[in-house]
Amino acid sequence: MTPRSLLRFARWYVREITGVTEYDRYLDWHRAHPHMPLLSRREYERLRIDRRDADPGARCC
Repeated sequence: MTPRSLLRFARWYVREITGVTEYDRYLDWHRAHPHMPLLSRREYERLRIDRRDADPGARCC
């Protein structure tokens, strides 16, 4: 792996793990469904956290 590709992979990995790309995916989805109201990043993150807390699944905490 070249240093550049390694950095690109590291950036992608960190963004995936931290959830930063979730909002990007939401924006892509919204482009396909423009009739739905667009949530700000803050609104989207609040909704995502509320949904995760309502159904914790296998999380320990």
